[in-house]
Amino acid sequence: MECSEKLIWKTKTKNELEQIRIEPPEEKIRRRVQENWDSIAKPLDGMGRFEKQIAQIGAITRTENIVLAKKAVLMFCADNGIVEEGISQSGQEVTAAVAYSMAKVAGADTIPIDIGINSIEEIPGVLKRKIRKGTRNFRKEPALTEQETIQGIATGIELVRQCRLDGYDILATGEMGIGNTTTSSAVTAALLHQPAKYVTGRGAGLNDAGLQRKRQMIAEAIEKYDLYHADALTILMSVGGLDLAGLAGMCIGGALYQIPIVLDGVISMAAALLAERLVPGTKEYLLPSHKGKEPAAALLTEALGMEPVIDGELALGEGTGAVMMFSLLDLAVSIYQARTTFSEIQVEQYTRF
Repeated sequence: MECSEKLIWKTKTKNELEQIRIEPPEEKIRRRVQENWDSIAKPLDGMGRFEKQIAQIGAITRTENIVLAKKAVLMFCADNGIVEEGISQSGQEVTAAVAYSMAKVAGADTIPIDIGINSIEEIPGVLKRKIRKGTRNFRKEPALTEQETIQGIATGIELVRQCRLDGYDILATGEMGIGNTTTSSAVTAALLHQPAKYVTGRGAGLNDAGLQRKRQMIAEAIEKYDLYHADALTILMSVGGLDLAGLAGMCIGGALYQIPIVLDGVISMAAALLAERLVPGTKEYLLPSHKGKEPAAALLTEALGMEPVIDGELALGEGTGAVMMFSLLDLAVSIYQARTTFSEIQVEQYTRF
């Protein structure tokens, strides 16, 4: 990926972020794509939710000629200071190791980004966009400053802009960061005004004691920062992470540059809800992939008004569910593009009553 070292998208204040306006997807194209689906030799709505998703992609990209040839996963890698409180089985050194591994084996269409790894080492093959070496421990102080948070969001937006220039047709969200199920649960609890126990799961495999501690940390933080009465940016600053900020920016960037974004699991969905609260209209440019295993996932999909098509109890993160979705979308597009019509097989077309 050829990225300039300086951000082109230069918003640096909350006020500038709030002034972003999103142009809605093109409804005429959505209807035209659906009409094309109806002309294909199959029962009406026979491809189910995939018909709606392909129509949505058409509306996003402003064309009924759907092409998903060039894809990328943007993998935002960052560490979280809250791991000091024993809410994860893994240490922060794992993040750098996994990012290095991904860069070696994933290929050109996976783009690992160091947006906040707690290391001074430059990792070969990982795009350097480090804002700080991990967030602060939100039990003691806010995780991020406003400037750091806005910079994280701007980084995500700018990377989407660059992907558009590089000819990508569709992007998927990815992340890697020890402690980020805690930050995403805290963000979700605050955004949806839910008690910590209803949105917080075991993450990478916490035992009962670890889960209880994790929920306690989140509940204390919500009270400490009065997050049930806070706006989305304040919530992200207080208990979020740099991966969440980058992912939220990626979602906003998809809406700004009219490129569909496939969401992964609970962490990217938390970022998507942040993005929608920050810049209304963003969610119309997002596609869900799977129902996550974490308890927050169902609440987030409901809040976003989305219907994931994969239900495999996935809990891997790192963009795995979104990559699976790429394969399913390719299959749906191949059927759509083949366009075998009723007239070609000499059968009367189904009609909508």
